[in-house]
Order: sequence, then C-alpha cells, then structure tokens
Amino acid sequence: MKATVFLSLIAMLLPLSAQTKPPSADGKPAAGKADLMPNQKAFLNLPEEKRKEWAKHLIEANRIFQQKRIFETTEEIDKAVAIFKDSPELYNLRGSCYVEMRAFDKAMIEFQTAADLAKDNPNIEFNIGEVLFVTKQWQKSADLFEKVLKDLPADKTSLARLVEFKIMLCKLKLGKIDEVNTLAGKHDELDDSPYYYYAKAALAFEKDDPNKAEEWLQMAGRIFRDPASTAPWKDTLVEYGYIKGLYVNDVKEPDEK
Repeated sequence: MKATVFLSLIAMLLPLSAQTKPPSADGKPAAGKADLMPNQKAFLNLPEEKRKEWAKHLIEANRIFQQKRIFETTEEIDKAVAIFKDSPELYNLRGSCYVEMRAFDKAMIEFQTAADLAKDNPNIEFNIGEVLFVTKQWQKSADLFEKVLKDLPADKTSLARLVEFKIMLCKLKLGKIDEVNTLAGKHDELDDSPYYYYAKAALAFEKDDPNKAEEWLQMAGRIFRDPASTAPWKDTLVEYGYIKGLYVNDVKEPDEK
C-alpha cells in the first residue's frame, strides 16, 4: 500500500502550458511572455525540438513513476534536467521519488526547490505539507495545509476534503479539541468524499475504540467502492499511526516548539 499521498500533477506545472493567453472577455490585450516567470521564458526560448525531447522524458518519468519504478524514474528525470533544469515539475517528481524511498530530508529539499520555481503552487505545497505530516511536525503541517486549502482551485473538491482531514488530525495531535470537533462535523454523509466516515473513524481511534473505528471504515468502503477513492484516506491514518502499516513506526515525533 502506498504510504503517502504525494502529487505529481504535471498538467498544472508544465512550462509547456505557459503559452500566450487568448484575449480576455473585457477586450484587454492578451497576456504574453512578459507575464511569465523567468524560468518559463527560458524554457520557451529553447528550440522546439529540445522542448519536445524534454517533455518526452518528463512524460515517461511520470509513467514509470506510477509503476513504482523509482530508479528508472530518476534516470528519466536526469535526462530532462540535462535539457532544462529550472522546471518545478522535475524537482516535484524527484521529491516524490525520495518519498517512496522514505528519504524525507532529501524529498523536502526537492519540493522546496520546486516551490521556489513555482510560487504559491498548491500541488507542490501539498507535498511539502505531506512531508511535514509524515515526519510528525503537526503545527507546521497544519499551517501549510490551511494555506493550500485557500489556494486550491474550486474544482479540486476531493483534494480539499483530504486536506481538511489532515488539518483535523494535526489539530488533534496539538490538543485543539474544539477545532477538531468543528472540523469533524464540517461535512455529512451526503458529501461526495469519505470525509464524514474517516473523521468519525479517527475520533473513535482517539477514544481507543478500534472496533467502532473499523465499523466506520467499513461503511466508507461499502459506499466508496473504488479502493482508489479511499486509499489516500487510509494511508493518512497509517502515517498518523491509527492503522498498522509497514512504515508506521519509522519516523519519531519531533519536539515541536
């Protein structure tokens, strides 16, 4: 089971997508290269053949990453870096590879580099928040996830619900019970996500009632039949320590000040 929920949502990061925008509805001039980040401009100044070759390596890296072929993924990333290195998606994906290796310090360096190249990108910041979460830095994780929640596009409802759940768990570790209870009741059983059931399960685990917690998890499984829809939620509970997992005890909780 994948123990963490890291994103490599390339479509939102690719320099290839930073093309000139069409005219706006109010008739103002279209945005052009002047609106791009320096690294995006540099990418667009590459010969077309180089851009295509770079994209080919990135697409292949993402494809084999999904198959958990981590070392081959890093080889494809290196080939892309040799063509153009100042792209956030490369560092974001390399960071995800380090996460698979449980090398969280190295993953954080890669994600921070990606964040420097793509300011306020919620996908990258989610990954940084995840590293903070799995390394049990609860306050820092909660703070960043709250920022991610504000920055997520309106159509990213599923991810927003997962972020809210992670914030709830961080608050639980921090002893902010009133906030936890507010978050636990934020969404009901009619919501399109497993939030309601996993929030109830988390509270049952916290009350040392694993049988009740398992009932809530089973209800979630019956309603959300596709395992992929509940996997990130279950993985979150594994990392948090409520559910036994292969890596659940491999990170010690720091003494946060």
